[in-house]
Amino acid sequence: MRPVAIVSLTIVIALACGAYLALSGPALAAAAEKPAGLRHVVLFKFKDSATPENVATVEKAFAALPKNIDVVRGYEWGTNVSPENLNQGYTHCFLLTFDSARDRDAYLVHPAHKEFGKLLGPYLDKVTVVDFEPAK
Repeated sequence: MRPVAIVSLTIVIALACGAYLALSGPALAAAAEKPAGLRHVVLFKFKDSATPENVATVEKAFAALPKNIDVVRGYEWGTNVSPENLNQGYTHCFLLTFDSARDRDAYLVHPAHKEFGKLLGPYLDKVTVVDFEPAK
């Protein structure tokens, strides 16, 4: 290979590597950081006497909480679809994200959350709650 070709190839490789690092650097740095916040996982098992209408009322009321409590940063929910049959009767999973444990604590005592608890009570058989901070 001629010296000019080697220098040109070296420049092309250096530019390509630089472009790759410039484009992927922020994404790599973000992935290396610990995900922010605290996750609040809530599982419901409804009483056998709860009708589909009762359950729908609870679902709708839970979905309203993030709109009424400003410390909730994220909200997802769904029903169990696992084929493993290990849900122990729990049918509903709700996942809320907070910026901090302090925000979660404010959510727990918020009047809208307390009212939701009163609405839920007659239909609820069991509840499980797990809070965690995402691992790095």
